[in-house]
Amino acid sequence: MTRTVLPIGPFHPLQEEAEFFQLYVDGETVVDMDVRISYNHRGIEDISTRRTFDQVPYLVERVCGICSASHPLAYIQAVEELAGITPPERSLYLRTIVNELERLHSHLLWVGLAGHFLGYNTVFMWAWKYREPVLDLLEATTGSRINYANAKIGGSRRDIPNELAPRILSVLSELEGKLEMLTGAVLDDYVLHLRTKGVGVLSREDARDYCVTGPTARASGIAIDVRRDDPYAAYDRIEWNVISAAEGDVFAKAKVRLLECFESIKIIRQCARQLPEGPIEVPVAAIPPGEAVGHVEAPRGETFHYVVSDGGPCPARHKVRAPSYVNIPSFKAACVGQPLADVTIALAAVDPCYSCTERLAVALDARTRRPLYTFDDLVRLSQEKTARLAREV
Repeated sequence: MTRTVLPIGPFHPLQEEAEFFQLYVDGETVVDMDVRISYNHRGIEDISTRRTFDQVPYLVERVCGICSASHPLAYIQAVEELAGITPPERSLYLRTIVNELERLHSHLLWVGLAGHFLGYNTVFMWAWKYREPVLDLLEATTGSRINYANAKIGGSRRDIPNELAPRILSVLSELEGKLEMLTGAVLDDYVLHLRTKGVGVLSREDARDYCVTGPTARASGIAIDVRRDDPYAAYDRIEWNVISAAEGDVFAKAKVRLLECFESIKIIRQCARQLPEGPIEVPVAAIPPGEAVGHVEAPRGETFHYVVSDGGPCPARHKVRAPSYVNIPSFKAACVGQPLADVTIALAAVDPCYSCTERLAVALDARTRRPLYTFDDLVRLSQEKTARLAREV
Protein backbone atom coordinates (compact mmCIF):
# COMPACT_ATOMS: atom_id res chain seq x y z
CA MET A 1 0.00 0.00 0.00
CA THR A 2 1.35 3.40 -1.01
CA ARG A 3 0.73 6.09 1.57
CA THR A 4 0.77 9.81 0.95
CA VAL A 5 1.38 12.15 3.86
CA LEU A 6 -0.97 15.12 3.89
CA PRO A 7 -0.46 17.79 6.60
CA ILE A 8 -3.34 19.92 7.86
CA GLY A 9 -1.90 22.79 9.89
CA PRO A 10 -0.39 24.07 12.00
CA PHE A 11 -1.95 26.93 10.02
CA HIS A 12 -5.01 26.15 7.91
CA PRO A 13 -8.11 28.12 6.81
CA LEU A 14 -10.34 25.65 8.71
CA GLN A 15 -8.48 26.20 11.97
CA GLU A 16 -8.76 29.48 13.82
CA GLU A 17 -5.70 28.55 15.88
CA ALA A 18 -2.50 26.57 15.39
CA GLU A 19 -2.87 22.79 15.52
CA PHE A 20 -1.34 20.02 13.44
CA PHE A 21 -2.98 16.92 11.96
CA GLN A 22 -0.82 14.69 9.79
CA LEU A 23 -2.99 12.49 7.58
CA TYR A 24 -1.82 9.32 5.84
CA VAL A 25 -3.94 8.66 2.78
CA ASP A 26 -4.18 5.81 0.31
CA GLY A 27 -5.72 7.36 -2.76
CA GLU A 28 -8.70 9.28 -1.38
CA THR A 29 -9.04 7.25 1.83
CA VAL A 30 -7.53 8.23 5.18
CA VAL A 31 -5.74 5.20 6.63
CA ASP A 32 -4.01 6.79 9.64
CA MET A 33 -3.60 10.12 11.38
CA ASP A 34 -1.31 11.79 13.88
CA VAL A 35 -2.61 14.55 16.18
CA ARG A 36 -0.21 17.13 17.56
CA ILE A 37 -1.62 19.66 19.98
CA SER A 38 -0.27 22.49 22.14
CA TYR A 39 1.23 24.81 19.55
CA ASN A 40 0.04 27.70 21.71
CA HIS A 41 0.87 28.20 25.36
CA ARG A 42 -0.13 31.24 27.39
CA GLY A 43 0.85 29.93 30.80
CA ILE A 44 -2.57 30.52 32.37
CA GLU A 45 -2.12 27.86 35.07
CA ASP A 46 1.19 29.42 36.12
CA ILE A 47 -0.08 33.01 35.93
CA SER A 48 -2.98 31.96 38.17
CA THR A 49 -0.57 31.29 41.04
CA ARG A 50 0.48 34.95 40.90
CA ARG A 51 -3.06 36.35 41.03
CA THR A 52 -5.30 36.64 44.07
CA PHE A 53 -8.17 34.20 44.38
CA ASP A 54 -10.62 36.91 43.34
CA GLN A 55 -8.54 37.93 40.29
CA VAL A 56 -8.28 34.42 38.84
CA PRO A 57 -11.85 34.33 37.39
CA TYR A 58 -10.93 37.26 35.12
CA LEU A 59 -7.93 35.24 33.93
CA VAL A 60 -9.56 31.85 33.33
CA GLU A 61 -12.55 33.29 31.49
CA ARG A 62 -9.96 34.05 28.79
CA VAL A 63 -9.02 30.39 28.37
CA CYS A 64 -11.73 30.33 25.69
CA GLY A 65 -13.84 33.21 24.46
CA ILE A 66 -16.90 31.00 23.98
CA CYS A 67 -16.62 29.48 27.48
CA SER A 68 -16.25 32.76 29.39
CA ALA A 69 -18.83 31.61 31.96
CA SER A 70 -17.91 27.92 32.21
CA HIS A 71 -14.24 28.18 33.17
CA PRO A 72 -14.69 30.82 35.90
CA LEU A 73 -17.63 28.93 37.38
CA ALA A 74 -15.67 25.67 37.56
CA TYR A 75 -12.82 27.49 39.31
CA ILE A 76 -15.16 29.37 41.64
CA GLN A 77 -17.00 26.21 42.65
CA ALA A 78 -13.67 24.57 43.49
CA VAL A 79 -12.68 27.49 45.74
CA GLU A 80 -16.14 27.60 47.35
CA GLU A 81 -15.94 23.89 48.16
CA LEU A 82 -12.42 24.32 49.51
CA ALA A 83 -13.50 27.20 51.76
CA GLY A 84 -16.92 25.80 52.71
CA ILE A 85 -18.77 28.73 51.10
CA THR A 86 -22.45 28.42 50.20
CA PRO A 87 -23.52 31.10 47.68
CA PRO A 88 -27.02 32.62 47.95
CA GLU A 89 -29.93 30.97 46.15
CA ARG A 90 -30.49 33.91 43.82
CA SER A 91 -26.88 33.79 42.61
CA LEU A 92 -27.31 30.12 41.68
CA TYR A 93 -30.13 31.06 39.32
CA LEU A 94 -28.12 33.98 37.91
CA ARG A 95 -25.21 31.64 37.18
CA THR A 96 -27.54 29.18 35.44
CA ILE A 97 -29.07 31.85 33.20
CA VAL A 98 -25.70 33.14 32.03
CA ASN A 99 -24.26 29.68 31.46
CA GLU A 100 -27.25 28.60 29.36
CA LEU A 101 -27.14 31.79 27.31
CA GLU A 102 -23.52 30.92 26.68
CA ARG A 103 -24.51 27.41 25.57
CA LEU A 104 -27.01 28.87 23.09
CA HIS A 105 -24.35 31.26 21.81
CA SER A 106 -21.82 28.42 21.40
CA HIS A 107 -24.15 25.91 19.73
CA LEU A 108 -25.51 28.45 17.26
CA LEU A 109 -21.97 29.55 16.43
CA TRP A 110 -21.06 25.90 15.75
CA VAL A 111 -24.15 25.23 13.61
CA GLY A 112 -23.35 28.27 11.49
CA LEU A 113 -19.73 27.24 10.99
CA ALA A 114 -20.75 23.66 10.19
CA GLY A 115 -23.07 24.98 7.47
CA HIS A 116 -20.24 27.13 6.12
CA PHE A 117 -17.80 24.18 6.00
CA LEU A 118 -20.40 22.17 4.08
CA GLY A 119 -20.99 24.99 1.60
CA TYR A 120 -24.47 25.61 3.02
CA ASN A 121 -24.03 29.32 3.70
CA THR A 122 -27.75 29.91 4.20
CA VAL A 123 -27.51 27.91 7.43
CA PHE A 124 -24.41 29.92 8.34
CA MET A 125 -26.21 33.24 7.91
CA TRP A 126 -29.38 32.08 9.67
CA ALA A 127 -27.61 30.62 12.69
CA TRP A 128 -25.40 33.67 13.22
CA LYS A 129 -28.32 36.03 12.77
CA TYR A 130 -30.33 34.17 15.42
CA ARG A 131 -27.27 34.19 17.70
CA GLU A 132 -27.24 37.99 17.88
CA PRO A 133 -30.25 38.32 20.25
CA VAL A 134 -28.54 35.82 22.57
CA LEU A 135 -25.42 38.00 22.67
CA ASP A 136 -27.63 41.02 23.29
CA LEU A 137 -29.15 39.24 26.30
CA LEU A 138 -25.68 38.40 27.60
CA GLU A 139 -24.80 42.07 27.34
CA ALA A 140 -28.01 43.08 29.10
CA THR A 141 -27.51 40.60 31.95
CA THR A 142 -23.73 40.85 32.45
CA GLY A 143 -22.65 44.06 30.73
CA SER A 144 -20.62 42.30 28.02
CA ARG A 145 -21.14 40.07 24.99
CA ILE A 146 -17.97 38.15 25.85
CA ASN A 147 -15.86 37.70 29.01
CA TYR A 148 -18.92 38.21 31.19
CA ALA A 149 -17.25 38.37 34.65
CA ASN A 150 -20.63 37.68 36.25
CA ALA A 151 -19.66 35.00 38.79
CA LYS A 152 -17.42 35.52 41.82
CA ILE A 153 -16.38 33.51 44.83
CA GLY A 154 -19.41 33.61 47.12
CA GLY A 155 -22.04 34.55 44.53
CA SER A 156 -22.43 36.91 41.57
CA ARG A 157 -20.94 40.32 40.79
CA ARG A 158 -23.99 41.70 39.04
CA ASP A 159 -27.70 41.13 39.59
CA ILE A 160 -30.32 40.64 36.89
CA PRO A 161 -33.12 43.11 37.71
CA ASN A 162 -36.58 41.53 37.96
CA GLU A 163 -37.85 43.99 35.36
CA LEU A 164 -35.44 42.43 32.82
CA ALA A 165 -37.23 39.07 33.05
CA PRO A 166 -40.03 40.00 30.57
CA ARG A 167 -37.41 40.96 27.98
CA ILE A 168 -35.57 37.66 28.50
CA LEU A 169 -38.81 35.70 28.07
CA SER A 170 -39.79 37.70 24.99
CA VAL A 171 -36.44 37.17 23.26
CA LEU A 172 -36.51 33.46 24.09
CA SER A 173 -40.01 33.03 22.66
CA GLU A 174 -39.01 34.71 19.41
CA LEU A 175 -35.76 32.72 19.24
CA GLU A 176 -37.57 29.44 19.87
CA GLY A 177 -39.73 29.90 16.77
CA LYS A 178 -36.71 30.70 14.62
CA LEU A 179 -34.81 27.72 16.01
CA GLU A 180 -37.69 25.42 15.14
CA MET A 181 -37.48 26.61 11.55
CA LEU A 182 -33.67 26.30 11.47
CA THR A 183 -33.71 22.86 13.10
CA GLY A 184 -36.33 21.63 10.68
CA ALA A 185 -34.37 22.99 7.72
CA VAL A 186 -31.20 21.22 8.86
CA LEU A 187 -32.63 17.90 10.07
CA ASP A 188 -35.01 17.44 7.12
CA ASP A 189 -32.64 18.48 4.32
CA TYR A 190 -31.95 15.51 2.04
CA VAL A 191 -28.62 16.88 0.80
CA LEU A 192 -27.40 17.43 4.38
CA HIS A 193 -28.42 13.87 5.21
CA LEU A 194 -26.27 12.58 2.36
CA ARG A 195 -23.37 14.81 3.41
CA THR A 196 -23.39 14.07 7.15
CA LYS A 197 -25.04 10.71 7.88
CA GLY A 198 -22.49 7.93 8.25
CA VAL A 199 -19.68 10.49 8.08
CA GLY A 200 -17.07 10.77 10.84
CA VAL A 201 -18.66 8.06 12.98
CA LEU A 202 -17.34 7.86 16.55
CA SER A 203 -18.58 4.57 17.94
CA ARG A 204 -19.76 4.22 21.54
CA GLU A 205 -16.69 2.07 22.28
CA ASP A 206 -14.27 4.62 20.79
CA ALA A 207 -16.03 7.41 22.64
CA ARG A 208 -15.41 5.57 25.91
CA ASP A 209 -11.80 4.75 25.00
CA TYR A 210 -11.02 8.39 24.24
CA CYS A 211 -12.99 9.58 27.30
CA VAL A 212 -14.86 12.15 25.21
CA THR A 213 -17.41 14.40 26.83
CA GLY A 214 -20.26 16.78 26.05
CA PRO A 215 -22.18 16.63 22.74
CA THR A 216 -19.38 14.51 21.27
CA ALA A 217 -20.14 11.79 23.84
CA ARG A 218 -23.91 12.24 23.83
CA ALA A 219 -24.02 11.91 20.03
CA SER A 220 -22.36 8.47 20.43
CA GLY A 221 -24.98 7.18 22.83
CA ILE A 222 -23.24 8.10 26.10
CA ALA A 223 -25.76 10.28 27.93
CA ILE A 224 -23.43 12.02 30.39
CA ASP A 225 -24.01 15.57 31.58
CA VAL A 226 -22.51 17.20 34.67
CA ARG A 227 -25.61 19.36 35.09
CA ARG A 228 -27.63 16.22 35.84
CA ASP A 229 -24.97 13.78 37.09
CA ASP A 230 -23.43 16.15 39.67
CA PRO A 231 -25.83 19.13 39.81
CA TYR A 232 -24.55 22.62 40.50
CA ALA A 233 -26.03 26.14 40.29
CA ALA A 234 -29.84 25.73 39.93
CA TYR A 235 -29.93 22.74 37.59
CA ASP A 236 -31.46 20.41 40.19
CA ARG A 237 -34.28 22.88 40.88
CA ILE A 238 -35.78 22.92 37.38
CA GLU A 239 -37.05 20.50 34.73
CA TRP A 240 -34.97 19.70 31.66
CA ASN A 241 -33.70 16.71 29.65
CA VAL A 242 -30.32 15.35 28.54
CA ILE A 243 -30.27 15.05 24.74
CA SER A 244 -28.45 12.10 23.19
CA ALA A 245 -28.26 10.11 19.96
CA ALA A 246 -26.81 6.72 19.07
CA GLU A 247 -25.35 7.12 15.57
CA GLY A 248 -22.11 8.96 16.47
CA ASP A 249 -21.82 10.63 13.05
CA VAL A 250 -21.71 14.30 12.07
CA PHE A 251 -25.49 14.38 11.67
CA ALA A 252 -25.98 13.08 15.22
CA LYS A 253 -23.65 15.73 16.64
CA ALA A 254 -25.58 18.45 14.80
CA LYS A 255 -28.89 17.04 16.01
CA VAL A 256 -27.74 16.90 19.63
CA ARG A 257 -26.56 20.51 19.61
CA LEU A 258 -29.68 21.83 17.92
CA LEU A 259 -32.02 20.01 20.30
CA GLU A 260 -29.93 21.11 23.28
CA CYS A 261 -30.71 24.70 22.30
CA PHE A 262 -34.37 24.06 23.10
CA GLU A 263 -33.41 22.61 26.49
CA SER A 264 -31.32 25.72 27.20
CA ILE A 265 -34.31 27.91 26.38
CA LYS A 266 -36.44 25.78 28.72
CA ILE A 267 -33.87 26.16 31.52
CA ILE A 268 -33.46 29.94 31.13
CA ARG A 269 -37.23 30.43 30.95
CA GLN A 270 -37.79 28.58 34.23
CA CYS A 271 -34.94 30.43 35.94
CA ALA A 272 -36.26 33.83 34.82
CA ARG A 273 -39.75 33.00 36.11
CA GLN A 274 -38.58 31.43 39.39
CA LEU A 275 -35.75 33.84 40.22
CA PRO A 276 -35.81 34.00 44.04
CA GLU A 277 -35.47 37.21 46.00
CA GLY A 278 -32.49 37.85 48.24
CA PRO A 279 -28.80 38.76 48.15
CA ILE A 280 -26.51 37.75 45.31
CA GLU A 281 -23.30 37.27 47.33
CA VAL A 282 -21.98 36.39 50.77
CA PRO A 283 -18.85 37.75 52.48
CA VAL A 284 -15.69 35.76 51.78
CA ALA A 285 -12.84 35.58 54.27
CA ALA A 286 -9.34 34.26 53.59
CA ILE A 287 -9.22 30.96 51.71
CA PRO A 288 -7.93 28.22 54.04
CA PRO A 289 -5.35 25.58 53.08
CA GLY A 290 -6.71 22.63 51.17
CA GLU A 291 -7.59 21.36 47.71
CA ALA A 292 -10.78 20.91 45.71
CA VAL A 293 -12.11 20.27 42.22
CA GLY A 294 -14.93 22.16 40.54
CA HIS A 295 -16.50 21.03 37.29
CA VAL A 296 -19.27 22.28 35.03
CA GLU A 297 -20.90 21.24 31.76
CA ALA A 298 -19.41 23.71 29.28
CA PRO A 299 -20.92 23.88 25.77
CA ARG A 300 -18.30 21.38 24.53
CA GLY A 301 -18.50 19.15 27.60
CA GLU A 302 -17.12 18.76 31.09
CA THR A 303 -14.44 21.22 32.14
CA PHE A 304 -12.84 20.99 35.55
CA HIS A 305 -10.48 23.09 37.63
CA TYR A 306 -8.30 21.68 40.39
CA VAL A 307 -7.24 24.30 42.95
CA VAL A 308 -4.75 24.00 45.81
CA SER A 309 -4.48 26.62 48.57
CA ASP A 310 -1.64 26.95 51.07
CA GLY A 311 -3.49 29.62 53.04
CA GLY A 312 -1.94 32.48 51.08
CA PRO A 313 -3.71 35.09 48.92
CA CYS A 314 -3.13 33.17 45.65
CA PRO A 315 -3.70 29.58 44.53
CA ALA A 316 -0.64 27.43 45.21
CA ARG A 317 -1.55 25.21 42.24
CA HIS A 318 -4.22 25.49 39.59
CA LYS A 319 -4.87 22.78 37.02
CA VAL A 320 -7.33 23.18 34.13
CA ARG A 321 -8.74 20.48 31.88
CA ALA A 322 -11.07 21.65 29.17
CA PRO A 323 -13.28 19.29 27.10
CA SER A 324 -11.38 19.81 23.84
CA TYR A 325 -8.31 18.21 25.42
CA VAL A 326 -10.07 14.83 25.28
CA ASN A 327 -12.45 15.47 22.38
CA ILE A 328 -9.93 16.50 19.72
CA PRO A 329 -7.86 13.25 19.80
CA SER A 330 -11.05 11.27 19.09
CA PHE A 331 -10.94 12.79 15.63
CA LYS A 332 -8.48 10.02 14.75
CA ALA A 333 -11.04 7.30 15.42
CA ALA A 334 -13.67 9.23 13.45
CA CYS A 335 -11.64 10.00 10.32
CA VAL A 336 -9.67 6.79 9.65
CA GLY A 337 -11.36 4.97 6.79
CA GLN A 338 -13.17 8.11 5.65
CA PRO A 339 -12.79 9.84 2.27
CA LEU A 340 -10.42 12.79 2.38
CA ALA A 341 -13.27 15.17 1.50
CA ASP A 342 -15.06 14.30 4.75
CA VAL A 343 -12.11 14.91 7.06
CA THR A 344 -12.63 18.62 7.68
CA ILE A 345 -16.30 18.30 8.65
CA ALA A 346 -15.48 15.28 10.86
CA LEU A 347 -12.96 17.46 12.69
CA ALA A 348 -15.37 20.39 12.90
CA ALA A 349 -18.04 18.07 14.33
CA VAL A 350 -16.21 17.83 17.69
CA ASP A 351 -16.27 21.65 17.90
CA PRO A 352 -12.53 21.87 18.62
CA CYS A 353 -11.13 24.67 20.74
CA TYR A 354 -7.36 24.62 20.32
CA SER A 355 -6.58 27.24 22.95
CA CYS A 356 -8.14 24.87 25.50
CA THR A 357 -5.52 22.22 24.73
CA GLU A 358 -2.47 24.30 25.56
CA ARG A 359 0.18 22.46 27.56
CA LEU A 360 3.86 23.13 28.26
CA ALA A 361 6.41 20.39 28.88
CA VAL A 362 9.65 21.15 30.71
CA ALA A 363 12.65 18.91 29.96
CA LEU A 364 14.64 18.29 33.15
CA ASP A 365 18.08 16.78 33.63
CA ALA A 366 17.47 13.36 35.19
CA ARG A 367 20.29 13.82 37.72
CA THR A 368 20.14 17.49 38.70
CA ARG A 369 16.40 18.07 38.00
CA ARG A 370 17.31 21.39 36.42
CA PRO A 371 15.70 22.50 33.13
CA LEU A 372 17.72 21.57 30.05
CA TYR A 373 16.53 24.65 28.18
CA THR A 374 15.62 28.14 29.35
CA PHE A 375 13.04 30.31 27.63
CA ASP A 376 15.85 32.24 25.91
CA ASP A 377 17.31 28.93 24.67
CA LEU A 378 13.98 27.99 23.09
CA VAL A 379 13.70 31.39 21.39
CA ARG A 380 17.25 31.06 20.04
CA LEU A 381 16.63 27.52 18.73
CA SER A 382 13.41 28.68 17.06
CA GLN A 383 15.17 31.59 15.35
CA GLU A 384 18.00 29.37 14.20
CA LYS A 385 15.56 26.86 12.73
CA THR A 386 13.63 29.62 10.94
CA ALA A 387 16.89 30.95 9.44
CA ARG A 388 17.91 27.43 8.35
CA LEU A 389 14.54 26.79 6.66
CA ALA A 390 14.76 30.15 4.91
CA ARG A 391 18.16 29.20 3.47
CA GLU A 392 16.87 25.81 2.30
CA VAL A 393 13.86 27.35 0.56
